[in-house]
Amino acid sequence: MASDETTYDVVVIGGGPAGLSAALWAARYRRQVLLVDAGEHRNASVDSTHGYLGADGDAPAELIRRAIDDLARYPEVTIRTGASVVRAVASDDSFELAIDDGTAVRALRLVLCTGVRDLVPKIDGFDCHYGASVFTCPSCDGYEAQGRRVAVIGDSDHMAPFAVGLLDWASSVALVIEDESRVDAKQRERLCANGIEVVVGTPTALVGERHALEAIRLGDGRMLDVDLVFLTVEHEQRSVIARDLGCDISDEGSVQVDQDCLTTVNHVYAAGDITPGPHLVQVAAAKGATAGIAAALSLRGHRGASASSRPAPDPDAALA
Repeated sequence: MASDETTYDVVVIGGGPAGLSAALWAARYRRQVLLVDAGEHRNASVDSTHGYLGADGDAPAELIRRAIDDLARYPEVTIRTGASVVRAVASDDSFELAIDDGTAVRALRLVLCTGVRDLVPKIDGFDCHYGASVFTCPSCDGYEAQGRRVAVIGDSDHMAPFAVGLLDWASSVALVIEDESRVDAKQRERLCANGIEVVVGTPTALVGERHALEAIRLGDGRMLDVDLVFLTVEHEQRSVIARDLGCDISDEGSVQVDQDCLTTVNHVYAAGDITPGPHLVQVAAAKGATAGIAAALSLRGHRGASASSRPAPDPDAALA
């Protein structure tokens, strides 16, 4: 077992909006908090984040930098960047964590904010344009599509309504599908009636410089002139820690949590994109706050880490 000096009340794994928020709120209850962040953020290539009060249009990296500066003002918080928790094992009423630099720490409470990894298509130029002219979230980036030519790429069953929804903003929408059977005759008729062109072909390349997308090249050599591309992508958990600890995972791959962001494993909380719900920065930060507060409150009536201020007694027990 790790020594008492390496014991933390709350260890937060993942330093995106959910993890930073969880660490901040747990610290405000004067709990000793360790934040471990590998720096592998889902929105690393995105130019701007939208709809976050006080930070609309800011680069995600700038949002993270300011949040880390805020955290650094709390002496209760230790931040380890560029590090990953590679193993978590339940031990009595705590968790033994192995970090990839060879060190080990002990956590009384865990908050998992490890995020997801997008499984993006293999299209030449995709990485260049992702987050500048290629997006996956109309709620996040649809406003910037107003008055522009948009192409929707994908072959899932919900691509037709996805394309129609972009008419909230776009001047024109083209739906590009590889499998013609994905859109039946009636759907095609209705799409055309709403001004949406259905293009059958395989996207092979995105043409143009970053911030200046010009066209999609199809497998047969055709060029589809566009300004922006929207698509839906599958994603996978970045970490297997939740699964290794025995947390329930839904068929869709989300970690199941209750209203306090507590997983099905006692003392293990989860927040952010690994949990069900919209994948929005605001939602992730709110869930992180919920998890951080709940983790801190669960320590009332317990001594906690030796370096921590003594927590309040459990109110129910104290007033019984």
